[in-house]
Amino acid sequence: MENKRKPVSAFEPNIIITGVILAVLSAVICMQLIGNVGVTPNTSLIGAIFAMILARVPLSQLSSYKSMERQNMLQTIVSGAGFAAANCGFIAVGILWGLEKVEYILPMAIGCILGTTISIITVGKLFDSPLFPAQGAWPPGVATASAIQAGDEGGKKGRRLIEGLVLGVIGSYFKLPVAGIGIVFIANIFSMAGLGVGLVLRGYSKQIFSLFGMVDFNLGATKIPQGIMIGAGIVALLQSLYIIFKNRKNDEQLTNSVTVSSKDSKKSLVYGFGGLIAASIVTAVITGIFSDMSVSEMAVWVLWCAFSSLVAMLLVGMAAMHSGWFPAFAISTIFMTVAILLGFKPLAIAVMTGFIGSVGPCFADMGYDLKAGWILRGKSEDKEYEKYGRKQQVIIEAIGGIIGILVVLLFSKALMSQNVIPPISKVFATTITAGADPAALKEMLMWAIPGAFIQFIFGKKMVGVLFATGLLLNSPIYGIGVLIAVTVRLIFGSEFMEVRDAGLIAADGLFGFVTNLIKVFF
Repeated sequence: MENKRKPVSAFEPNIIITGVILAVLSAVICMQLIGNVGVTPNTSLIGAIFAMILARVPLSQLSSYKSMERQNMLQTIVSGAGFAAANCGFIAVGILWGLEKVEYILPMAIGCILGTTISIITVGKLFDSPLFPAQGAWPPGVATASAIQAGDEGGKKGRRLIEGLVLGVIGSYFKLPVAGIGIVFIANIFSMAGLGVGLVLRGYSKQIFSLFGMVDFNLGATKIPQGIMIGAGIVALLQSLYIIFKNRKNDEQLTNSVTVSSKDSKKSLVYGFGGLIAASIVTAVITGIFSDMSVSEMAVWVLWCAFSSLVAMLLVGMAAMHSGWFPAFAISTIFMTVAILLGFKPLAIAVMTGFIGSVGPCFADMGYDLKAGWILRGKSEDKEYEKYGRKQQVIIEAIGGIIGILVVLLFSKALMSQNVIPPISKVFATTITAGADPAALKEMLMWAIPGAFIQFIFGKKMVGVLFATGLLLNSPIYGIGVLIAVTVRLIFGSEFMEVRDAGLIAADGLFGFVTNLIKVFF
């Protein structure tokens, strides 16, 4: 294979120069999008499209981009920068802006760089392990790889991709959930069914519960979804630890099927937690929040911040692997609520929330990109080549993540002064200002029990976490689309949707990207 003869480095001049330029553009655009319309596009697929376009420019300097591995490297840095800027850095500094603590934006951004980098390195160490196997679904990663392969090979794959793109654009125009439909044919079907039921139950809660005499019952106005997420999340965490730490008699056989052993996974989790403790301390010191805390308060703040960040990474990663959806903001909200109840002051809570929020999204994005790379590199046929390529992707994603946060530092104040602020930042700031509500905690703890039960019954398929994710999102049309697609897949299988599913996901991302860009600038 050509890839084996010519491994690709993240530091190739063409890749790093072009990548940095596109990463800056991706970060700026994604900041504009999340600040104005509250969403970001599928940055992996957008990056892949950029790379494929460059590969077709008739210039000798760009001929190297005909390599699918180089296209993947380019989409990785573009994706990392966009994700880090919008979903990590901008949201974190937006919370401080909402609290009128503008002077803390610089130290918060430094904390975000630390959190984002640790999350990227950690998923790089855990990818293709028993906890996060490369054979897992990682739907956006499959879609990205399929798009790159179809663009390279043409033929049947190319036609199927175009068919998916056309149908996806038409469906997106009529506001149909084409990305959700495409993901169902790639992801774990049980996980997607749980997500779909949760979305429908949340979106139509008034109508559904009125059938049982509960008139005007709005599920979204309660803490039930958060409670179910807490219970499901705790069980999912225990299930993850069981996978990593249980004594495997067939450990040697398992090692032959993955490139990261259980033993190495344990080390990575310990090192990751240690890194998060160190980063939490640094972030607290440079923001000055320790100045009015006792030693015991400092210890609790650091341990809760680091523990919450680690759990957020694992839960977001597992949800992303199984379904392509990840409830990063919902999970951050839960940990933030507990921090409020612990009695920390608003600034300390804001810094903690920003830090926790900076670790989850890029963990998911890196997982998607590594899945794409794993497919394009031959699915570990050559394990040494796969390990080398994975390392290069981690390096270039980390560079993209740092670029994304630096772009936030440069442009966030100018955007926020024009009221271009991520909506979730406003929600976080308002919640922190409102303070503690013991009744809310009681309600969440009560509903944690059924959440834990659902997650336990379905095992590591993440049905409980994805059901809770659906309850936290107000998008019933996506739920309907997901459940219809689940039914179709159960009846007809998924072969007829191969590559077309990637086209649907790509079309949804591109259509949303273009239309939201038009809203922002025109």
